[in-house]
Amino acid sequence: MQIVRKIIFLLLVITLFSCNDTGKKHYVIGVSQCSDDAWRRSMNEEMLREASFNPDIQLLIKTAYDSNQKQIRDIENLIAQRVDLLIVSPNEAVPLTPVVEKAMQAGIPVILVDRKIKSGQYTAFVGADNYQIGYEVGVYAANLLNGKGNIVEIRGLSGSTPDLDRHSGFVNGIKNFPEIRIIYSKDGGWLRNQAKQRMIEALNLNLPVDLVFAHNDEMGTGAREAVAVNNNVKKPLIIGIDALPGSDGGIQKVINGTLDATFIYPTGGEKAIQTALRILRKEPYDRDNILYTAVVDKTNARVLKLQTDQIIEHQNRIGQLNSILDENLSQYNTQRVFLLFSLAVIFIILGLLLLLFNSFRHKNKINKELELNNIAINKQKEELSLQRDQLLALSKNIEDATQAKLMFFTNISHEFRTPLTLIMGPLENIVNNETLSNEGKRLALVIKKNVGILLRLIDQIIDFRKYENGKMQMYYTLGNLNTFVSDICDSFRDICKKKKIKFIYNVVDEDFTLWFDSDKIEKICYNLLSNAVKFTSENGEIIVALTSEMSEDEKYARISVKDTGEGIKSEFINNIFDRFYQIENNKGGSGIGLALTKALIEQHGGKIEVESTLGKGSFFSFVIPYKQKDITIQEQYPVFDSHVEAAEDYVEFEMLNFLQENQQPDIDSGKSTILLVEDNKDVCDYVKSLLEHDYKIITADNGQNGIIKALKYVPELVISDVMMDKMNGFELCKHLKTNFSTSHIPVILLTALALDDQKAVGFESGADAYIPKPFNEDLLKIRIRKIIENRDKIKEYFQQNLTFGERKESISELDKSFMEKFRKIVEDNLIDSELNVDEIGRNMGLSRVQLYRKIKSLTNYAPNELVRIIRLKTAEQLLINSEKTISEIAYDTGFTSPSYFTKCFREYFNESPTDYLKKVRPQK
Repeated sequence: MQIVRKIIFLLLVITLFSCNDTGKKHYVIGVSQCSDDAWRRSMNEEMLREASFNPDIQLLIKTAYDSNQKQIRDIENLIAQRVDLLIVSPNEAVPLTPVVEKAMQAGIPVILVDRKIKSGQYTAFVGADNYQIGYEVGVYAANLLNGKGNIVEIRGLSGSTPDLDRHSGFVNGIKNFPEIRIIYSKDGGWLRNQAKQRMIEALNLNLPVDLVFAHNDEMGTGAREAVAVNNNVKKPLIIGIDALPGSDGGIQKVINGTLDATFIYPTGGEKAIQTALRILRKEPYDRDNILYTAVVDKTNARVLKLQTDQIIEHQNRIGQLNSILDENLSQYNTQRVFLLFSLAVIFIILGLLLLLFNSFRHKNKINKELELNNIAINKQKEELSLQRDQLLALSKNIEDATQAKLMFFTNISHEFRTPLTLIMGPLENIVNNETLSNEGKRLALVIKKNVGILLRLIDQIIDFRKYENGKMQMYYTLGNLNTFVSDICDSFRDICKKKKIKFIYNVVDEDFTLWFDSDKIEKICYNLLSNAVKFTSENGEIIVALTSEMSEDEKYARISVKDTGEGIKSEFINNIFDRFYQIENNKGGSGIGLALTKALIEQHGGKIEVESTLGKGSFFSFVIPYKQKDITIQEQYPVFDSHVEAAEDYVEFEMLNFLQENQQPDIDSGKSTILLVEDNKDVCDYVKSLLEHDYKIITADNGQNGIIKALKYVPELVISDVMMDKMNGFELCKHLKTNFSTSHIPVILLTALALDDQKAVGFESGADAYIPKPFNEDLLKIRIRKIIENRDKIKEYFQQNLTFGERKESISELDKSFMEKFRKIVEDNLIDSELNVDEIGRNMGLSRVQLYRKIKSLTNYAPNELVRIIRLKTAEQLLINSEKTISEIAYDTGFTSPSYFTKCFREYFNESPTDYLKKVRPQK
């Protein structure tokens, strides 16, 4: 059936397309006429007649009836309809100018007919030259009056361009006849009755009137009527403009004697449509289409009347023929549709018969295929059922194995508690020992902090196992949650202050006395706040808020922690509460803290929510009810102070970290400088304590800061962790080894990534050594000492030979290229005694300080010393191989004077140039 529907649809589409002429584009032309006078009705008839010859044109004609506001609204409506072109006969020039400009700005071409606007923003103009018509009327009137007489001028609508132009032309036409005067000139509004009143006013002046010039035939007729009712005056000559055909047109009025003469004012309807078609079809057109005039008087009126009547008769016949043609075309289209539809029905019937035949033919075949498919499906069903049973068994085995592993892990965790407790007790005594040195106390606090971390992690694992096994006991007490949370927040204020993190605790003014398990709430708050502190950078902000809310007639307390830290990617949000789940920017977490937090909140009958935006921070919020159901009531504790112990240990050690965070060594103390790049503060401080007695130690907390400090201090050695934020150790090593200023610096990678593949990546990045964690203290010190000794041997060899010679395999290609470039710059400018370190640095793309540290680290010479040695070595060769004098050699090698050259030569070679010359040049 779908195929049948498609065939029917296709045939109908073909039928519809065949009934329409889709090859032509249809245009809509909007026409706005200012009034409904005979002249404009004649123009409308011409446009409609011309448009009938072009079936792709549709005319929308609107008439304003001499109202500017209505014409503006008509044009705006046509613009809103998105007509293809506008033909406008403006009522007045100034008011209509803005709306015509609006149409042009909307991309609609505008043809002005009869009248123009006050700007040049239109596409084309069709109409007579009103100034020229007025001028010719003036000349004609002067001839009729033989250069002498009084004239009454009844003008058109005030402000319209035809009125202004005709008046101006008429005045210029009679100006050469000083005895002709215009005794009366007023606006007749293009209307017969208004012109009649103006003529009566003129006659009441009691001045002789020889000729009346009316700006159109209608006003001329009104003037004749005014003269006819006044028998006491001389009958003046009356001249009009328009000369329209028809029984009431200007030509007939000349024949009847109503007018003595009229001037043809062509309507231009045909020309307007022709110009519009040229514009729409992108054909060439004339912007100004001027229509010419001629006088109609007693001598030619009857001939013109006959001609126009015949034209009108022909036009009417053409209209009748168009109607007949349209009717025939309609009948033809109807017949064609019927024929095509009949053919479509026949094809559909044939198609249905063919489909029925094919359906019958394939029915048995399909049934057989279905039977085979059913057999195959049943077989697959059995296989899937077997696989499902296997998957269920495998899943159970995996779950059992997981539970066994967790049980083992939990048991091991229980075993860890005893030795850790035995470590913690004596360690407390060591920390409280007043005779302990500051360094010893700091190391003891490191041990204490990490033992505490292990104990807390073990407690979390044990608590989580209890929760999973349904054996977690809740011990609720009735207490003030505000006081409890405030005490926890106070424990974090000092560390936030040291890290320059703004810490805010907000609480609403309400009673927060409710039932809660203080140990569990302490763990929840500690996990959320420690994460916030860990992931919030310097100058960040942490806001803790305690509020209350009602939900389903039950009151809840809500605790929220908001930070401006790193944030969490959206794809990780749904998994952060899963056990052992760690996101990619995890900073040493176990992946159990948030899972336990969620479990403890749910044990309270609450729930936790999280919102986070990467780079902007996170917002954790949880609620617990005021009342607990089926609780084991314990006596209320008098105070809650044990919960802050873990937080205080955390803060105490972090404060010690910040006391040393920004300390940097004295670079000029004479010891070799080592840059230590490590994001774990404990490891960083431990390695620093091992090495700071023998070396100057600079620290950086990530790879990016490591690059900055390496460029600033140019150390003798870099020790770097691998797994760090922002830039890892492999990237750091590769960057240092490919940078001109740091390529000579040896790099040791110190990391927990100890697999062979990971080591291969490290050495590929340019590392000089790869030491896995945990490391042996003596092995690390020996490796550092040997690497630095090897660099010192290279420096010593270079000092003696000023070349890498046979030792070039110990030098990187970048360093060798660096030294060769330095030597070339010096040798190319050897004669220049003004050559200095700044100029050499600019040529090599390094600052003065960077050049100094690079040359010093490679050769143990300052750049100025190395330049002088190169000059002296070149002078030695010139003494041996040339016949130049000592003075010439001194100046050729860039020394300012022979005496200074002699002094430097003696200091370096332990003899004067003269004595040396005697040895190498035997006396002749």
